[in-house]
Parts: sequence; C-alpha cells; structure tokens
Amino acid sequence: MAEDKPQDQLLTPEEAAARLKISRLTIGDWFRSGKLKGVKVGRLWRVRESELEVFLRKGEKE
Repeated sequence: MAEDKPQDQLLTPEEAAARLKISRLTIGDWFRSGKLKGVKVGRLWRVRESELEVFLRKGEKE
C-alpha cells in the first residue's frame, strides 16, 4: 500500500512574502536571480511551501 503524502501547497508571492515579513517585490527579485525557486502557473508565479522551507534552511546555514 502506497503512503499518502500531503500535497505540497503552492503559495502566491504575496503569501510567501507575508510569511517572511518582506516585500512581494523581494520575492520577485529572488525568483529572477534564482535564489528562490518558483513555479509558473500560466502567467502567474507560485512558490512551493517545501521550496520556501528549503530556502529558509539554507539561509540558516549561511
């Protein structure tokens, strides 16, 4: 029997920015620079919750 994993939630740049208490424009800059991985859904950008976690853990190590 396969183990069910909860689906990784996609956050808008605004939601990600609110969680980090930063500007939405900073999130956009991080997408463009490759610092934060984003997912393009149609014309809109989203960030996976798991990618945000990875990004935060990497920042702690630096």
